[in-house]
Amino acid sequence: MSTSPDPSRRSQSSRRAILGAALDLVTEVGYTKVSIERIAATAGVGKQTIYRWWPSKGSLLFDAFLTLTQTADGSLAGLPDTGDLATDLKHVLRATVEELNDPRYDETMRALHTEVVHDAALAAEYATRLDHPMRELKKDRLRAAQRAGQLAEDLDLDVAVEVIFGPVLNRWLQRTGPLDTEYVDNLVDTALNGLRPR
Repeated sequence: MSTSPDPSRRSQSSRRAILGAALDLVTEVGYTKVSIERIAATAGVGKQTIYRWWPSKGSLLFDAFLTLTQTADGSLAGLPDTGDLATDLKHVLRATVEELNDPRYDETMRALHTEVVHDAALAAEYATRLDHPMRELKKDRLRAAQRAGQLAEDLDLDVAVEVIFGPVLNRWLQRTGPLDTEYVDNLVDTALNGLRPR
C-alpha cells in the first residue's frame, strides 16, 4: 500500500538542513560572506522557503544558534546542583569555556552578537528566548545556595549572576586573555569569597 509524503516531515527536514547549512557556512567562510542565497543553495531549498520562516539572516542565525544551546526537546538545561556551589559553577563555566573555544560556537555567537547590537527586534527576541530564561536558571541555582546558607540572604541575584558569568563572556568577546580552566576556577573562587554570608 502506497502512502503520500508527509509535508510536515518534509518541512522539518528542510528546516534542519537550513539551520545546519547556516552554522556550517558561518564557521567555514565567516558571517559576512554568508548570504540567504548561499544558505539556500547549501541546504538544497529555495530562497523563498527561508524567507517564509525567517525575516532576516540574523533571525535565522539565532534559531541556528539555539540548536547548539538547547536540549533535544528544545528546552534549556538547568545548572547542576550537587550541593557544592563552587564545584557546580566551575563545571558550568568550564563547559562554557569549551564551547566558546569551539570554532563552530565561537563564530556563530560572535556573528549573532553583532546582529543583536544592530537589530532591536532581534535583541528583544534574544532576550525573551535565551538571555532571560538562562538568567532565571542561573538565579534558581543561586537561590538554592541561599537556602543552604552558602550565599548571603540579601544578595541581589541579578548582580550575582553578572559577577559570576559576565567576566567570561567579556573576556571572550574582547579577547583580553586566555579562556581556560584555571581562569574560570579562579573567577568562581574570587566571586564566591565576596558573595558568601559575612
